Amino acid sequence: MPSVRALASRYLLNPLTVNRALQALAEQGLLEARRGLGLYVTAGARQRLLESERRRFLDDEWPRLRERLRRLEIGAEQLSWEEQR
Repeated sequence: MPSVRALASRYLLNPLTVNRALQALAEQGLLEARRGLGLYVTAGARQRLLESERRRFLDDEWPRLRERLRRLEIGAEQLSWEEQR
């Protein structure tokens, strides 16, 4: 990972904010600090993050979305996975 200073500069963020975000990622097991070498993405981090996002969607977002579809009387046959233009 780039350094805190490099990330803060690149994205115009406060270094403390960047540091907190990196700490949160480390606490989730997505980053690991290697003494004298910096931060590295842990093996399997992408898959764990994807699984976490899927779980959050299915537990939090999907029930609200399903209820809204029912309220608007939108059925599965009216939905398409393809982008409409």
